[in-house]
This record gives sequence, structure tokens and C-alpha cells, in this order.
Amino acid sequence: MNKHSNTIGLIGLGLIGGSIAKTIRRIHPDCHIIAYNRTRQSVQAALSEQVIDEIAEQVDETFASCDYLFLCAPVSTNVSFLNTIRKFIKPGTILTDVGSTKGDIESAIEQAGLAQYFIGGHPMAGSERVGYEHSTAHLLENAYYILTPTRTVPVHCVEQFAEFVSSLGALPLILDSRQHDFATAAVSHLPHLIAVSLVNLVKDSDNEEHLLKTIAAGGFKDLTRIASSSPAMWEQICVTNHEQIANVLTQYMQSLDKIKQALDHRDGKAIYELFDTAGEYRNSFSITSAGSIKREYELYCDIVDESGAIATIATILAANNISIKNIGIVHNREFQDGVLHIAFYNKEALKRAVQMLQKHRYTVYQR
Repeated sequence: MNKHSNTIGLIGLGLIGGSIAKTIRRIHPDCHIIAYNRTRQSVQAALSEQVIDEIAEQVDETFASCDYLFLCAPVSTNVSFLNTIRKFIKPGTILTDVGSTKGDIESAIEQAGLAQYFIGGHPMAGSERVGYEHSTAHLLENAYYILTPTRTVPVHCVEQFAEFVSSLGALPLILDSRQHDFATAAVSHLPHLIAVSLVNLVKDSDNEEHLLKTIAAGGFKDLTRIASSSPAMWEQICVTNHEQIANVLTQYMQSLDKIKQALDHRDGKAIYELFDTAGEYRNSFSITSAGSIKREYELYCDIVDESGAIATIATILAANNISIKNIGIVHNREFQDGVLHIAFYNKEALKRAVQMLQKHRYTVYQR
């Protein structure tokens, strides 16, 4: 099969679905792309921009010719389409999704008799913003793209799809569904719940003058930024990954209880070790890891993945006497904009860097 002339189907054309479509169009322009979306505005815009070639009025035989069929709607909506998809899916088609939980969809896939076609997918890229209008043709670049094939999907199909994902500029990583759901519960889902609970705690504890809200800055804002994510999306995530989230939440509550005991006993050694071990482990993270607690002077920038792209930016900054503290590619961008992460030593350097990069027509994001 010629991967440059495949027929691609997308059911759901929001931030991720739209970004996948735009990326395929940019890298494999000969692909025929069919898309369905509950609201017509997104698919109409994609058609007028020549991102897609055909609008499906509903999920039906229009998608029967697809080599790859992406389920990009919420999990419950994707599940509702499975019995219909079973009626027209052709042998050799790879059925995939883009959700951040895998247990429920894989169970539904098994019940629908579609396991031999299904390779779960989770591109670790995105932001708090939603909708096709925020999708980009570079969102997947250098981002981890987790694949969770069922036990019955042929090995050559997994290899084929991993190669296709890699051709889009992403970094395929193969896990089973339980590994995936535990990992995302620990590093993504639990942190969001912590951020939400912390914001609500401060809100409920604030006075009429909004003192806490007024002085909240720096670490608090950085730590709780992800609390602004879509409530509808996170309702779906928490309901569909409830078991694994509950497991890590229990462990977290136990760790909080140990901290409380150390505080109650004024155990300075235990408190010191708490910060020391956490700091050592946190500092071992690459700059590519998303999220930061302390205040940093940093920006995120979209770049084209080609030879010399980073060197060009470094040259622009150096030529204007702007010193870089750290620079790196962001591989996990689920709730972070931009491919390239650049940190500076002070606020003035950051300000000048933003001005210079925007002058050279780079898309720059700040937190």
C-alpha cells in the first residue's frame, strides 16, 4: 500500500482531529481525506481550506474505502459509532482513536467485534484550547504518540501504523492499554485533579476582599494553570479512567497523610527529605517535560522540523545579545503550546526574545 495515497477518515474534527488532518495534508498531500463532525462549521472550514477532500454527512458507508479511520470524538461518542462502523469497515483498515483513556474504548471495541482492526492512539499534544480553529499542521511534531494495539490486531498492521505516525513527525511509543491508563493517570489526570482541588480550596477559603486571589502569583499560577482545561473533556477522562485515577489518587492521599504527620510532629528531617528527594527527581526531568512549579522566564515556539531550524533561532537570539538559559524540543505537549521550549535568565531577555522571534514571523506562546 502506498502510504502517500491512502484514504483517511476522521470522525470528529476538533483540535486533535483537525491537527491530524492538517498534518497529513502537509506531509502526504496525495491522501484523500474524508471527515465527519457533529457541527458542520468545522468540516466546511476544512473543506474550504483544502485540508479535507470530502465531507461525510453522517457516519456511514462514506468511510468504507478508508485505509486509516481515526475516531476523534469524545470516548462515549466514539463508542456509539462502533456498531455502524462494523457494517462497512473493510479488511486491512486500521481503526484508531485519539483519546487519553483506553480501557473503555478497548472494551467496547472487543464487544463490537472490531479488535482485529483497532490500534488505540494517544498523541501527547494539545492545549487548553479546543476546536478546529485552534488546530495546526505542526501540533504532532516531535510529540510522543502512544499506540495501544489489541492482542488480535496483526503485527504488520501495528508496524505499518507506527511508520505512518512517524511519517507525521510524531514519536510512536507502543504500550498496552492498562500501562497507558496508569501512566496517564499518574502524570496527567491526577495533576489536573490536584490543580482543580487546589484552586477550589483557595476559592472557598478566600475572604470578601479576595485577598488570596489578589496575591496568587508565581508558583500558584504555574501549578494550577491546567485547572483551566475543558470541563467537558475532563468529565469524560475521569469517568472513563476512574479505576486507574482512583488508584493513584489513593496513593497520593497516603503520601499527603505522611506529610501531615511530619508537620504534626515538626519532623524537620522528614520534611527536608521530602523536598530533597522531590527536587532531585524533578531536576532530572528534561526541559522537554511539560509543566513547571517555580517561576521561569520561558517561551514556546512553533518551528518546522527541518535541519538547522533550532540553529536559526539560536542565531537570531545571539545576534541580538539575548542569552539562552536552556532550549529543547517538547515531546509531551498535551496541555502546552509550541514545539520548541526556550528558557531565559530574566524578564527583559524574554521580552526581547519574543519581539525578535515575532519579527521573524515565528509563532510564539508565553505563559
